[in-house]
Order: sequence, then structure tokens, then C-alpha cells
Amino acid sequence: MSAIDAIAADRQRPFGRRDAKTLSLAALGGALEFYDFVVFVFFTKILSQLFFPPDTAPWLAQLQTYGIFAAGYLARPLGGIVMAHFGDLVGRKRMFTLSVFLMSVPTLLIGLLPTYAQIGMLAPLLLLLLRVVQGIAVGGEVPGAWVFVAEHVPSRRVGFACASLTSGLTAGILIGSLLAAWINTHFPAEEVAAYAWRIPFLIGGVFGFIAVYLRRWLEETPVFAEMRERKQLASGLPVRQALAHHGASVAVSMLATWMLTAAIVVVILMTPTLVQTAFQMPAALAFHGNSVATFCLVIGCLVFGWCVDRFGAAATLLGGAIGLAVSTYALYAHLVGGVTDHFVPLYALAGFFTGVVAVVPSIMVAAFPAPVRFSGLSFSYNIAYAIFGGLTPPLIGYLSKAIGGLAPAHYVALTCAVGVLVALYLIKRPLSPP
Repeated sequence: MSAIDAIAADRQRPFGRRDAKTLSLAALGGALEFYDFVVFVFFTKILSQLFFPPDTAPWLAQLQTYGIFAAGYLARPLGGIVMAHFGDLVGRKRMFTLSVFLMSVPTLLIGLLPTYAQIGMLAPLLLLLLRVVQGIAVGGEVPGAWVFVAEHVPSRRVGFACASLTSGLTAGILIGSLLAAWINTHFPAEEVAAYAWRIPFLIGGVFGFIAVYLRRWLEETPVFAEMRERKQLASGLPVRQALAHHGASVAVSMLATWMLTAAIVVVILMTPTLVQTAFQMPAALAFHGNSVATFCLVIGCLVFGWCVDRFGAAATLLGGAIGLAVSTYALYAHLVGGVTDHFVPLYALAGFFTGVVAVVPSIMVAAFPAPVRFSGLSFSYNIAYAIFGGLTPPLIGYLSKAIGGLAPAHYVALTCAVGVLVALYLIKRPLSPP
């Protein structure tokens, strides 16, 4: 049997121990890196007080801090396009390792950064710069991770593979949420402002270097190895080929990413801060609810990934999008009504249905052929995330003041309607797994 035939046969084998090891290492490394990227949002309130002039209105300082958070999303396309270009030409694994290294350094530096009281306006500018570097790193990490695991496992298990990686990424959010809850519970507000806010960033820097070490044990994907063996690697600019010949795939991927963005940014990342500012909920309860919801998200990702392999991506996306819209309305309507007794279970339900985001990567990896898969997926995902992820925090902050407490639920429901339309399109034009 030739090397090419061996690689092709490998893609049809049963899911085995080697696949489990690859998924475990990739998911753990992704969790550590994504923790580094999202922990920022859990400390938005304190960062807005420390990195802007003390006479700035609280709502404006928070909006400016959300803007710095959004800058990380706006920087994602740069890292994503560059890393995907080389990932399609020289290998998935190299870029998969580089991205996590680029994330760990700025996270560590944020934890060491002087505040406005110490260095004036240089403080928010340095915070912005480090956030941009984080965005560049995660722009290559997330698409590269999805492509990496999808091309490693048997074709019929791509849905679960992408979901397990997504579950790992969201576990990084859970780690950040748990640490934020612990800090807000065990440290007085004065100590959090003085030094305790730095702890998650310093830990994150160490996490990043651990992830770099873990990825040394991963191998190049069989799909890329086959392309290299057949000399079928993309020539020129892979992203140009993806845009020129796969426009419908780009559009579907970007629309699906819009729903993913709203689910993660609004339901998981912003809700702890929103319920404190809009509904005067204690920080400890807000972060406790977020921890439970994020744990349910981790489980939900795996459930929805299993459903993709069992029922297909389109049907799973359709049901999950409807469930996400209904559960988010239930959560925020409950809060608007002035009752918080059922906050944690309702947030847990919304967190579980947020697991529908695990369907999106399996749609995107199937949408592009292997020679341009990394570039096509990365371009679509990162451009959409830059636009929608970057605009969502300040937009939700503005809409919450303009139209009231249900604004976040209205926005999530709008994106779920888009997800339903994508699902109906895919039912008529199903995609093939890689």
C-alpha cells in the first residue's frame, strides 16, 4: 500500500486511542489559551476604574474598556489570515503551536501593567496594544484548532471532534469565570483594585507556556500530509482562491459565526457584568451563575457535537438556534421582572443551549476543500468575529441604556433567526465532511 493509500484508509478507521489523545491535548491547550483571551472581560468593571482618569463617568469608562476588549476581536483577522496562509502552505501544526505562544506573552504583561494612577494615559494605550497582540494570536488559534482536529479524526466523527475542541475552548471561559468568582468572593473590593485583579493574568501567562509545551506532542494532520504527498498544496494566496471560488461557503460561514459570536459574547462573557450594572446583582452571585452556565456550555458543546454526527449539522443547528433564543429570553425576562430566585437555573439552561456554537465549526470545515480550508475558514470566521464580536459589547452597552434590560435577549434572538436561515439553506444544500 502506498503512503497516500495508507493516509486515505486512515481517515475511514474507527475512532481510537490516538484520536482521543489528539483531541485531549488540543482541547486542553485551547482551554488554556482561550482563558488568556477572555479573562479580560470578567474584570471589565475594575479595569475601567484603574486604567482611565478617575473623573471619567463610570458608564463611559466601562464603555471604553469594552472598546479595548473589542480591539482584540478587530485584530483577529490579521493573525488569522497570516497564520492560515502558512497553515495551508507549510503545515497546520506549526501555526497551531505559534498561536499559543503569541497569546501567553501579552497576557503575562497585562498582569504586570502599571495603572493610570502610575503612568497616566500610557496605561490604557499599553493595555490596548497588548489586547491587539492577544487578538492576533487567537485569530490563528481557533480556526487552526478546528481544522487540526477535523483533519485528524475519522470523517464520520468530525462533528464530535470540532465540538470537543470547542468544549475545550469554552472550558477556558469556565476557568476564568471560576477564578473571577473566587477572587470576588475571597478578596474585599479594595484588595481586588489594589492587586488581586492581576492574579488571573499572571496565571494565564503561565498557562500559555504550558500549552506550548503540550502541543509539542501533536502530529501533523493526515489530510495535510496527503496533500503534501500528492503535491496538491495551494499555490499563490489560498485566501484569494477561497474568495474567488467558494463565495457561498464564505457567506454561510460568516452568518453562522454571527450567531456564535452573539451566543458567546452576550450570554457567556457579558451577562455577568450586565446583571451587575443593569439589575444590581451582587458580583459573587453573578459570577456563580456564570460558572454554572459555562459548565453547562461545556457539556452542551459535546451534546450538540454528538448530534451533528448523528442527525446532521443542519438539523442540529436548527433546533439549537431555537432553543438558544427561547432560553435567553427566559433568562432576561426573569431579571427584568425583578426576580432573581431562578437566575442560576435559567442561566444554566441558556448556557447549555449556547452549546449550539459547537455546530458552527463542523459546518465551516465541510464548506471548504482541504487546500484552502484553513484560509477560507479563518477568513470567514475572523472577519465575521471582528465585525460582530468587536461591535457587540459597545452596542449592547448602548442598547441596554436605550431600550432596557431585554436588549441583550433581542440581539441574541436576531442572530438565532439568522442561524435558522443558515440551517434551512444547508438542509437544501448539504455539505460533505472533510
